[in-house]
Amino acid sequence: MQRWRGLEDIPQDWGRSVVTIGSYDGVHRGHQLIIGRAVERARELGVPSVVVTFDPHPSEVVRPGSHPPLLAPHHRRAELMAELGVDAVLILPFTTEFSKLAPADFIVKVLVDKLHAQLVIEGPNFRFGHKAAGNVRLLSELGDTYDYRVEVIDLRVRGEAGGGEPFSSTLTRRLVAEGDVAGAAEILGRPHRVEGIVVRGAQRGRELGFPTANVETLPHTAIPADGVYAGWLEVNGEAMPAAISVGTNPQFDGTERTVEAYAIDRVGLDLYGLHVAVDFLAYVRGMLKFDSIDDLLVAMAADVKRCSELISAYDRG
Repeated sequence: MQRWRGLEDIPQDWGRSVVTIGSYDGVHRGHQLIIGRAVERARELGVPSVVVTFDPHPSEVVRPGSHPPLLAPHHRRAELMAELGVDAVLILPFTTEFSKLAPADFIVKVLVDKLHAQLVIEGPNFRFGHKAAGNVRLLSELGDTYDYRVEVIDLRVRGEAGGGEPFSSTLTRRLVAEGDVAGAAEILGRPHRVEGIVVRGAQRGRELGFPTANVETLPHTAIPADGVYAGWLEVNGEAMPAAISVGTNPQFDGTERTVEAYAIDRVGLDLYGLHVAVDFLAYVRGMLKFDSIDDLLVAMAADVKRCSELISAYDRG
């Protein structure tokens, strides 16, 4: 899969293509429907499929300080899109100047002049151009002028996860923030993931017999509510069952919120400085302060046992 950053990276001889545009944070099941359809139609038409996305999130440019928590960094989104069969991903630097493009100018600059769109696939709520003035109706009308067609994909939730709400990154972020990682996973189609570098912490887990990887998460990461979770710690492609702690470590009057993962039944791991991923499978309990260290140790042992049971019962496919 080709990855381009900015319009200037697109090959000069790029021909017709099937395009879909969006932030696509999380590449959840709704996104997968749109992107998958774009890939399918591109193969039918014998042209490449292209996903256009933005960096930073448009809201941060339009309303500074409003950057939403991210469900997946750009490199992770690209990996997920590649798994869906996408031929190219274009990341457009979203600047103040870019945000002021009129809808028609946006279409000409991106879809017509550079990507030579033959077909555009979008969800029903797609908006584009200055002040999000463009919608799918205008997109289709402009297609009549610029020789491309538009196909709109419905994104309704069919399971119980969204309570009938459409698939959305906003809904997924809310579930993650509430600690409902199982509900988030139902929308994402996989467990929610947090990534970062393993850094040195207070090393209390090591002293207590449960050494943890203290993950310095990437900026704007969507981190689950404080508590203990079952999941996996992935290092260099190896997913290890893990008990995960999110919070300020109230037992020791901590103030800094951290994500720490204990790789169950693994000894001698040296992960400092490595980029790792933490996948959240299930919520186990809230973050508590115990009466004594002995009580904490009993609870930690029970947490690890419960996490092992939950992970063993889960089929990662």
